[in-house]
Amino acid sequence: MAGRSYSERPGKLVYGLLAAVVLGGMFPLWWSFLIASHDSAVLSRNPFPLVPGGNFLQNAATVIDTVPFWRATMNSIIVSTVCSASVVFFATLAGYAFAKLRFRGRGPLLVFVIATMAVPTQLGVVPLYQVMAKLGWTGELLAVIVPALVTAFGVFWMTQYLSQAIPDELIEAARIDGCSMFRTFWHVALPAARPAAAMLGLFTFVATWTNFFWPFIVLGPQDPTLPVALQQLQAAHFVDYSLVLAGALLATIPLLILFVFAGRQLVSGIMQGAVKQ
Repeated sequence: MAGRSYSERPGKLVYGLLAAVVLGGMFPLWWSFLIASHDSAVLSRNPFPLVPGGNFLQNAATVIDTVPFWRATMNSIIVSTVCSASVVFFATLAGYAFAKLRFRGRGPLLVFVIATMAVPTQLGVVPLYQVMAKLGWTGELLAVIVPALVTAFGVFWMTQYLSQAIPDELIEAARIDGCSMFRTFWHVALPAARPAAAMLGLFTFVATWTNFFWPFIVLGPQDPTLPVALQQLQAAHFVDYSLVLAGALLATIPLLILFVFAGRQLVSGIMQGAVKQ
């Protein structure tokens, strides 16, 4: 009976729910494209046009000419890539230490790391800005990169994964073979953590790419990241939503490309992370 239940295909209800979820996820992109493909008066039209217009390329060109789009895009790529790689490496290293090494204060220290996730980011903005000002980093990308080199969530995520993914016997066998602690981490823990690390890197890249609050405070308008640059499209008394949403779609395209290429690793990480060994 168990074999028969695994061989049964999902019913129409499951496919219907999946289709509803997919359509619900695609609707914001479609709505943004619908408005971005018309002129600024589209929202006041009655009835509202349900067919895309022909102004998207013109609006996209206006966005690129209005804000430092390409410079901001390169800045976002640099910040997101560096932060993602750093978070994956240091979070995996710390997660391996918390999961498989035995040292005094391990439990309280892990609790402290997790507790920092309960502190809102806004509470640390003023002292963080003061530190960056003393270092002379205000207005530079270092002010955005350095505070995001490692995250408490990444450490917690990798700790939980590695505690189940690596048998203690495998680590003992590596040590018997003469591997040092770091070599054991590099040849045993890091390959085993690849699915979870791929997910962590992807989520970190997206979170860094879309981050607006801290870059808006610490970076100037001359050298912004992409969300900060797109904020310049909003005037004081008038907002052209066609341009704003055209810019938002342009900023979303790199993330869609990333998800297309990283989708296989994402699904693999979800499946392997859900199975306890």
